[in-house]
Amino acid sequence: MEVDWDAGGIETELGWALPAVYAGFSRSATGAVADVPGGPRGYQVLVAVTTEEPSSQLALAHRLGIDKTQMTYAVDALEAGGFVERRPDPADRRVRQVHPTAAGRSLLAAARVALRDVEGALMRNLTATEQIHLRRLLARVALTAGDPQPCTPDTPKDDPRP
Repeated sequence: MEVDWDAGGIETELGWALPAVYAGFSRSATGAVADVPGGPRGYQVLVAVTTEEPSSQLALAHRLGIDKTQMTYAVDALEAGGFVERRPDPADRRVRQVHPTAAGRSLLAAARVALRDVEGALMRNLTATEQIHLRRLLARVALTAGDPQPCTPDTPKDDPRP
């Protein structure tokens, strides 16, 4: 399906497109990560603890944008399933870091395959190169979406404000 960009219809609006894509993704992705305790949140935790330096639950909650109470539930469920473990932080033994187990790494690998299939179906009308570009562009936008700088039309792109 082609978009008539000159007509300025609803499909040209980012505010319409983002929730529409997310809704389509969410419907299918939830099933793809159904075996992960905590579902999509548990999946995100597994990705983070497997690919990043060990950190505390609170640091993970901030990094992933998950409420700290919900993070506790997600880590508890993953730990109960044997997919992560909490260990004392070597620098501060009062803090517990979340680490993946071998079972957690295995579960993540399987969930990633299922999730990539869902993503491929969602982006089926894009070429492989377009899919890569979309992922990279969305990641760049997502990394700054929570920045404190207001997103207003009168803020210049090169505004030096933090």
